[in-house]
Amino acid sequence: MPEVLLFHHALGPNEGLRAFADELRAAGHTVHTPDLFEGRTFGTIDEGVAYAREVGWDEIMARGERAAENLPSDLVYGGFSLGVVPAQKLAQTRAGAKSALFFYSCMPPEEFGAWPAALPAQIHGMDADPIFMDEGDVDAARELVASADDAELFLYPGDQHYFADSSLPSYDEGAAKLLAQRVLEFLARV
Repeated sequence: MPEVLLFHHALGPNEGLRAFADELRAAGHTVHTPDLFEGRTFGTIDEGVAYAREVGWDEIMARGERAAENLPSDLVYGGFSLGVVPAQKLAQTRAGAKSALFFYSCMPPEEFGAWPAALPAQIHGMDADPIFMDEGDVDAARELVASADDAELFLYPGDQHYFADSSLPSYDEGAAKLLAQRVLEFLARV
């Protein structure tokens, strides 16, 4: 069973993240959910992103790297929105990465060098999410998929950003269940 390092979104580590991690654990996976915000949580995306900017993106990335330091190298790196940034960097640059799972976000692969063609990946977002669709994430996801041997982009109908976070009003149960099913199938084959 693959071991997963899963980074939270801009609201910080919350019940929705823990519930998703627990779902993966119930399927037999070891899942690590480090806190990039050192105990802080936020009520809005803007507040969480402002905190990340205040701390500095370099420090957020360094916290992600420190979270991986004492873990095996053959991890699945995953992230929700803001958490995609350290997950994608580690997936692309840390030797031995097993695969990548990106939720609601994707960086252009060249941000961290070329995407390793043999590294499997899944990217999930909603087809009318203004953040995912209008801020370049979907374009970066399509670029990543085109450059990889085994990568998939899944678009779900709807306009919510945090649609798989069961602790938030943006939660879409149908889309979240399909996302979880696809993730578990992916983890079973990588």
